[in-house]
Amino acid sequence: MATTAPTYDPKSTATQLATISIQARQSILTTQNDVATATDKGLASLRSAMSTFENTMSSMSSKKTVVATSATFSSTVGTATAGMSATAGNYSFYVEQLATANQAQYSNISDTTPMSETGTINVNVGLTTFAVDLTQADSSGDGVLSIKELATAINSAAGNTSKVTASTMTIGGVQQLVLASSETGAANTVSLDGSGLPPGALQTSLATPGNRKDLVVAKDAIVYLGDKATGTKIQQASNTYNVIDGVSMTFTKAQSVGENPVTLTVGTDTSATTANLQGFVDGWNKLIGTLKTLTDAGSVSDGTSAGVFHADAGIQALRTRMQAVLRQASGGMSLANFGITGNRDGTLSLDAGRLTKTLAANPGALDTLMGNNTLNSPSGVLGDLDKLLGGWTDTTAGQISKRRDVNAQLQDSLLERQATLDKQYETAYVRYLNQFTTLQTLQAQMDSTTSMFDAMFSKDD
Repeated sequence: MATTAPTYDPKSTATQLATISIQARQSILTTQNDVATATDKGLASLRSAMSTFENTMSSMSSKKTVVATSATFSSTVGTATAGMSATAGNYSFYVEQLATANQAQYSNISDTTPMSETGTINVNVGLTTFAVDLTQADSSGDGVLSIKELATAINSAAGNTSKVTASTMTIGGVQQLVLASSETGAANTVSLDGSGLPPGALQTSLATPGNRKDLVVAKDAIVYLGDKATGTKIQQASNTYNVIDGVSMTFTKAQSVGENPVTLTVGTDTSATTANLQGFVDGWNKLIGTLKTLTDAGSVSDGTSAGVFHADAGIQALRTRMQAVLRQASGGMSLANFGITGNRDGTLSLDAGRLTKTLAANPGALDTLMGNNTLNSPSGVLGDLDKLLGGWTDTTAGQISKRRDVNAQLQDSLLERQATLDKQYETAYVRYLNQFTTLQTLQAQMDSTTSMFDAMFSKDD
């Protein structure tokens, strides 16, 4: 009669028993490793969010003022910009003439000047002179200097530095050389001096006054502060004027004779100021959104998991201190007076109407309240927030760096513990494999013996 006994697969049985032997410790280790990994990702996310907000504040500080100022003409005679030092007011200007850059044409220059008649010419533009060596200008190697090669030599001359641009044009089938000054103003007339050339056609052409013609005469800009008849004349080489502190004006159109002066209005730019503050509000809200995600308690009913820092007292304290900075006041004014108010979830909202109203009454108070986050003299909301966040983002002594160092040490320790557990698993697996392989061999021997006895003692039917 054959015996019956459980059948074992040594490998699968050894795997199951070895896994069971370390299962509890592996579960604890896996949970700890998951937490450490989540912590590292959370700290990286926190640093990124804080750094982004710090950059937003630095961008505001670089403007020197949150309150933007605009400068606008009453008609399209040009454009104007106002800086932080500009004083609000209205100014009148009459634009008589725009500054122009000289453009000159040289005719009767041979397109096949022998290289033997070349040498060095001087290009004069205003009070500046630079030399052009024509002896190496024959780029085609045909032994003659063409007008295009002459233009190329002028443009590539070491002393040119973009002061003059030389080009060619064809009129009636004849090549002409055209020179254009890059600078406006009556003093910046362009001319060529070939007195240093060997005698020849090129020297003669450059020396003949009738061969040079002004296509565009160089002129100064002429603008009157006030009316032309009674105002102050301001003449200069450039169309850009900086006669009002903190204001730059570039005129692009002259006025007609008898036309009334234009008005330049300098004042607070409410739209730009609102945009500046909205940038701060948006940056704050993004940071608060990240903090909320990292500290969220989660909900079993909603199936949402808790954030990695849901029980972190340090980050909760950071949020509280950040909110306190926003509530500070200066001269009896707070951010709420300028339309920046807090919501229940910690985010901010901006009321443009209230901002506009308060700016009209007291524009200077906003800059004092917001301050700046510069390294030398931080002040106001921006300075306090930057100092607070710097305690976390500083790469050497900040909270995030310290926490990442501790977490990195923990992860190294977990790797060592995992390696030890893996060895324990391997030892258990080998032990169980040997045991059940031996058992399998014994079972096979017993089955063989039983079969033999069954064959010996079985009765024929």
